[in-house]
Amino acid sequence: MKYEERLQNVTVLGAAGKMGSGILLLTAIEMADLSLRPENKGKTFVLNAVDVSDEALHGLMGYLRTQVQKIAEKKAVQLRAFYADRADLIENFDIIDEYIFDVLNIVRPVNALEVAYNSHLIFEAIKEDPALKVKIFSQIKNNSKTEPWFFTNTSSIPITELDEKAQLDGKVIGFHFYNPPAVQKLVEVIRSKHTTNEVYEFALQYAKNLRKVVVPSHDFAGFIGNGHFMRDALYGIKEAQRLEPQMGYVKAIYAINKLTQDFLIRPMGIFQLVDYVGVEVCSYIMSVMNPYLKNEDLHADLLDTMIDQKILGGQFSSGAQKDGFLKYEKGRPVAIWDIYSKTYVNIDSFSAEVDTLLGAMPSKMQAWKSINFSKSKDAQLAEIFAELLTMNTLGAELAKKYNQRSNEIGKALVNDGVAASDQDVNTVMLTGFYHAYGPINNYL
Repeated sequence: MKYEERLQNVTVLGAAGKMGSGILLLTAIEMADLSLRPENKGKTFVLNAVDVSDEALHGLMGYLRTQVQKIAEKKAVQLRAFYADRADLIENFDIIDEYIFDVLNIVRPVNALEVAYNSHLIFEAIKEDPALKVKIFSQIKNNSKTEPWFFTNTSSIPITELDEKAQLDGKVIGFHFYNPPAVQKLVEVIRSKHTTNEVYEFALQYAKNLRKVVVPSHDFAGFIGNGHFMRDALYGIKEAQRLEPQMGYVKAIYAINKLTQDFLIRPMGIFQLVDYVGVEVCSYIMSVMNPYLKNEDLHADLLDTMIDQKILGGQFSSGAQKDGFLKYEKGRPVAIWDIYSKTYVNIDSFSAEVDTLLGAMPSKMQAWKSINFSKSKDAQLAEIFAELLTMNTLGAELAKKYNQRSNEIGKALVNDGVAASDQDVNTVMLTGFYHAYGPINNYL
C-alpha cells in the first residue's frame, strides 16, 4: 500500500485531548494536501476524530477551523497551485476559505470506536494506561479487515509490551509527539522488537512530511524524554526536601524552581514544568516506568501528597495553566502551595529573602529567551558558566550539583542503550524541552 493510500482512511483516538487535537490537525493538513494533488482527484480521504466527549468534539471543530485558517494564511502561494484549475477562486480569501472547507470536510468527529475498524492507520493519544491501550488496540485489530498500523503517542510504555499483549504482529510503532504537537518540532520514534520495516519507513516519511525532527529511542520505559525529565524532576523534589529544614517548605520549592529556571537558564523551573505536564501525570509516568528499573525507585511521596490534596496542575482545554505546585495569574507564577497549611503563599512575601540566600547570579547572566535565540549562544553560555564555576554562593553550588546530576542522567541513558548517542539526548532536551543547552555538556 502506497503512502497516500495508507492515509486515505485514518483514525485519531483521543482526538479532542491536548495531544490528540494537535495530531489530528497535523494529519488533517497532510491528508488534505494529498487529496488536492492532481493524481488524487476523485479519491476519498477520511479522518475519524474519536473521543468519548461530544462536548469536547464540538470544541475540537472550532479549534481546527481556527488553526487551519492560520496555516492557510501562511501558505497562500502553495494553495494557489493546489487550486490552479479553479477559475472561481481568485482572491486569497476565497482560496483560504476553500482550503478550510476541504480540510474540515475530511474530518469526521465521532464518539464510536467502531469507525476505526475501516481505517488503515490509527493514531492513539488516549490516557497513559497500558491496559486500556491494549484493550482498545485488541478490539480494533480483532474487528478490522484492513490490517491497520498503530501509531501510539505513549511517552513511557514500552512498545513491545503493547505489541505483544495486543498481538499486533509488529504493526505498531511509538510515535511520540511533544506538546503541543502542532508547534513542537520533535518526535521520538520507538520501534518494538517486532515493528516491521514497512511501518518504520512510513513513520519516517510521515515525520519528514510534517517537517519534524526525528530522534530514535530504544524501546525502554520512558524513552529518552521522560527518561531524563522524570529523574530530573525527582532530583529537584529531593533537593527541595533537603533544603526544607534550612528555609521551610514553601521557600525551598521556590528556591529550586528559581534555581532551575534562572541559574540553569531553562524556559521554566522544574516545579513549573511538573505543573505544565500535570502532577498526577508525572506520578503516573513514574509508576509506569518503575517496574522496568532494576536499581532505581522513581517515586516521590511529595507527588502523592499533592494528589491527595487535589493539587494537580495540568492545563485547561484553552491551554491555560492550572494551579499546581505554583499558582498562576495570566501564566505567571504568583504563589506556592503549602502542603502543611493547604493554602497558597504569595511569592512576593518571601522571594527577596530566598533570593538573598541563593546569592547573586553571574554578572553576564541573561534570561533564557535572550540566550536561547542568540546567534552567540554558545559563547555566552561558556562565559556565564565559567564565572559560575568560580562562585561559592548557595545558588551557584546548587546549580553546579544540579547540572552535574542532569549530565549523569543523560550519560546513563546512552550507557544503558536507551539513546544511541550524547547528541540524541541533547537533541531531545534542546528541541522537545527547549533547553538552551543539552544535559551532556562541559559547562559545569
